[in-house]
Amino acid sequence: MAFDESGKIWFNGKFVDWKEANIHVLSHVVHYGSSVFEGIRCYNTKQGPAIFRLEEHVARLYNSAKIYRMDIPYSQDEFREAILETVKINGLKACYIRPLVFRGYAELGVYPLNCPVESVIAAWAWGKYLGEEALELGVDVGVSSWRRMAPDTMPNLAKAGSNYMNSQLAKMESLFNGYHEAIMLDYGGMVSEGSGENIFLVKEGILYTPPLSSSLLNGITRDSIITLARDMDLEVVEQQIPREMLYLADEVFLTGTAAEVTPIRSVDQITIGDGVRGQLTKKLQDSFFEILEGNTEDRYGWLTFL
Repeated sequence: MAFDESGKIWFNGKFVDWKEANIHVLSHVVHYGSSVFEGIRCYNTKQGPAIFRLEEHVARLYNSAKIYRMDIPYSQDEFREAILETVKINGLKACYIRPLVFRGYAELGVYPLNCPVESVIAAWAWGKYLGEEALELGVDVGVSSWRRMAPDTMPNLAKAGSNYMNSQLAKMESLFNGYHEAIMLDYGGMVSEGSGENIFLVKEGILYTPPLSSSLLNGITRDSIITLARDMDLEVVEQQIPREMLYLADEVFLTGTAAEVTPIRSVDQITIGDGVRGQLTKKLQDSFFEILEGNTEDRYGWLTFL
C-alpha cells in the first residue's frame, strides 16, 4: 500500500498538507504508545460514496479514549463531520479512513495527563487487506505463539495503539512462517482473534465466535456479521473456542474493517472443510457486500452518505 501524499489531513481541527502533518519526536505517544484509533471504510455505492457504520466507529473511538482518560476536545458530532469533510476534500469515493487521538508534546514520563490530547484524520485509497483474491480463495493462517493480553494487564476493548505491538509480533511471526495471518489465543489458551481481525467458525450449520471475555476487540464488522446471520435465521453462539475446534470446523473466516469477510482455507497447515470458501461464508459475504455496494436496501442504517 502506497500513500498518495498530495492530499490533506485533518489535524487538530484544521486541514494541512499531507507532508506537514508532523509531531515532535518527544511527543508522549512516541515513547509510551499513548494513542487510540479507528479504521473505517468508505464504499462507492450505486447511490454514491458512503461511510460504513460511522457513528459506531466514532463512539468506539471515544470509548477507547475514555478508558485511557483522554478527553477529546471535540464532540462526537464534530468528529463525525470532520471525517466526512476529510473524505470530501481529498476527492475520494472508496477509501480507508484513519482517525487517531494521541498524547502530544509537553513533557516526558509515564504519567500522561500533562500532555495535550491531539486529533488526526487521514483518508486514502486502500484495496483488500489480505489481497484481492483472498475474499474468494481464502487465506492460510497459523496459531501464533504470542497470546492476547490478559484482562488485568491491558484493556482489550480499547482500540489502542499500544495493543498492536502485541499484534505486530503475531503478524511478523505468521508471515515468516509462510502464513497470511495469525490466530491468537487468549490468556487461558482459548481462541481469541487474528492480529487485527475477529474470527468465526461454522460447524454443522451453527456460527460460533469467541466472547468478548476472550481478550478480543468488540469488532464492528463482527457485530454486523452477527446481525446478518441472525436475520438469516442462523444460530449464532458466542462461546469459548478451543484451538482444535478450528481444525474440525466446516468453515472459518475472519472479519474486520480492513479484512472485511475473509475465508480461511487452512489453519496450521490443516485444511478447513474442503479447503475452499464455504457456503455460509459466501452467503454472509454476499449479504454484507450487497449493502455496502448499494445493491439492496440499507435496512440497518449502516451507511452515511457524503
